[in-house]
Amino acid sequence: MTRRRWIAEHWDEATATLTGTQAEHLARVLRAQPGMEADVVAGGFVFHAEIAAVSPEEVRFNLLAELEADPALPITLVISIFKFDHMEWGIEKATELGVTTIAPVIARRTEKHLAQAAAKRVERWRRIVHEAAKQSRRSDVPLILEPQPLAERVKAAGDDGMRIVLAEQERGVTLRSVLAEAMSASSNEMPKLELAFGPEGGWAPEEEALFDANGWRAASLGPRILRAETAAIAALAVVGSFLE
Repeated sequence: MTRRRWIAEHWDEATATLTGTQAEHLARVLRAQPGMEADVVAGGFVFHAEIAAVSPEEVRFNLLAELEADPALPITLVISIFKFDHMEWGIEKATELGVTTIAPVIARRTEKHLAQAAAKRVERWRRIVHEAAKQSRRSDVPLILEPQPLAERVKAAGDDGMRIVLAEQERGVTLRSVLAEAMSASSNEMPKLELAFGPEGGWAPEEEALFDANGWRAASLGPRILRAETAAIAALAVVGSFLE
């Protein structure tokens, strides 16, 4: 039977501890007892673990053995803030598919009230990725960055990888062809990627020029116009297909 997986808040070489809502759920809902086994994520590694002590405030595990875990995709998603319910669905699914970092940005066509409210949603987004990482049995939790203006992210120095902007008007170059080129240049290893997705209505002309001036490659997901959350999931699926 598959063991439940938990993500520890605190750990050392031999133990890991859950606090807050995770501890309360284990103690009050699941009625966990010492000796119960589980998988515990601690410091980016997964361990076969056994409960040593239980209270509604804290559950402590003894770490028994490290388990093999699939690595995250080497991808940062730069997502222009859009309708929060759609965006949260996209964040959840991107987590399940293995993204490493999510960077929300404020674009020219981001609705003003969403841009103003975004900073207050960050903790909610972090809870979503935490739960999605646990549900999908990941060995890590994606990093959610603080919202920032698009220009700041576009101009920031890249991390020795490839930066790609998904653009509706780019029909001659597909994301798949750009990735194939990148892997060929790096001995068939996937480089770190940063993928940028526009808001509803797409990128403004001055934003397209900004990407181009800062060395981003423009690519397309095909002839259909996709919602932002759909485009992000489609792009992750394309990247994942190269790593199978």
